Amino acid sequence: MIKVAVLYPNSKTVEFDLAYYINTHIPMVKKLVGSALKKVEVEKGLAGREPGELAPYVAIANLYFESVEEFQKSFGPHAGTLAADLPNYTNVQGVLQISDIV
Repeated sequence: MIKVAVLYPNSKTVEFDLAYYINTHIPMVKKLVGSALKKVEVEKGLAGREPGELAPYVAIANLYFESVEEFQKSFGPHAGTLAADLPNYTNVQGVLQISDIV
């Protein structure tokens, strides 16, 4: 099992519509990617290490797939559509990391 984390860096100028992301974007991902997507978790950043410090990431989406190949095969054909939706929920580019669940 692998995890594809999409991390949205936080700053004082970041805008992020979490309701749109959860209610519109993530369902779109699920529909387009289909059964290759095993599980999705969305995290909302609350704080950093020090009191009053911004969370390093405004949001993180964790998408679980059986393998890197399954992710690439199911996500790749829809990458453009999903990227085009970005301005509807944020003004920051997400950072993608693929990890092996150990």
